[in-house]
Amino acid sequence: MTKAISYAAHDPKKPLAPFSFERRDVGAGDVAIEILYCGVCHSDLHQARDEWGNSTFPLVPGHEIVGRVTQVGNAVTKFKVGDLAGVGCMVDACGTCPDCNQGLEQYCNHTVFTYNSLDKHTGNPTYGGYSNLIVVDQRFTLKIPENLELAAVAPLLCAGITTYSPLRHWKIGKGHKVGVVGLGGLGHMAIKFSHAFGAHTVLFTTSPGKAEDARRLGADEVVISKNPEELQAHLQSFDFILNTVAAPHNLDQFMPLLKRDGTMCLVGVPDSPHPSPSIANLIFKRRSLAGSLIGGIRETQEMLDFCAEHNITSDIELIPIQEINRAFERMLRSDVKYRFVIDIASLKQAA
Repeated sequence: MTKAISYAAHDPKKPLAPFSFERRDVGAGDVAIEILYCGVCHSDLHQARDEWGNSTFPLVPGHEIVGRVTQVGNAVTKFKVGDLAGVGCMVDACGTCPDCNQGLEQYCNHTVFTYNSLDKHTGNPTYGGYSNLIVVDQRFTLKIPENLELAAVAPLLCAGITTYSPLRHWKIGKGHKVGVVGLGGLGHMAIKFSHAFGAHTVLFTTSPGKAEDARRLGADEVVISKNPEELQAHLQSFDFILNTVAAPHNLDQFMPLLKRDGTMCLVGVPDSPHPSPSIANLIFKRRSLAGSLIGGIRETQEMLDFCAEHNITSDIELIPIQEINRAFERMLRSDVKYRFVIDIASLKQAA
């Protein structure tokens, strides 16, 4: 076992604070990674505060992890010491079910998440990337491109794949009109990918001040969703809408904007349900309301390679880990453009 240092939530009502624990020894198929950067996801805040009701404490958040390989097991073929490597939202799955066999491990009934799950090797809780090191099976370890800014790659491992996967699944490309609801950590990546895939991309936002930045990111149009006239102008015109908002809101604002057979896909996870949309908005144009969860390992690697080819990363604000509690409060106010990333060197300096 190897001692690790971290910041953890010890109680849902208390700030994150330093925490030491032990990582498992490197097994035959394992990769040990010195963590350099870890992105801060809204789900980190939800789970640290037990807003989904399933948190186990102490809880070390973080599933947007990039770093360098420091040790490999004797059966590892994908990595060598010194390689860049990444870990996203999962560290294990059953490996035998139909979902796993199709490269969709995120839908496996036995997925082991990077934190707040149980390690299949030890039976202990999994701890995430707000820490200095991690040990992960090579099957769930990702190759990180050398040509991209490393800190800005970290959020691709959750925010990136969460938006890339549904756009790929619904085969978005040239000739499509795509709406993106919300301009935050997920929304800014959705705009970048939709634009890169060649779709006509429209941002829906309640904040007029975000229009200029949305266009910089690749949006062709910006619609202020509080303005009924602006929404009316787009009735029955969208092939696909990717809704990234992680707070309950009225989905019937957007359903009538879809064409016949259009789909709105939800990827934000609020702490309480959305109001149910009108059935009429679904059945009269055979529209679909769908959801999507991150992506499998194969698709996540595909996404990273696509980003390397097209020079796509997240827009980030780099912070020391000592600012994580302040960062959580700023996230609640949407006061970040567009993803916080922790410089893990600050954790080691404080230890």
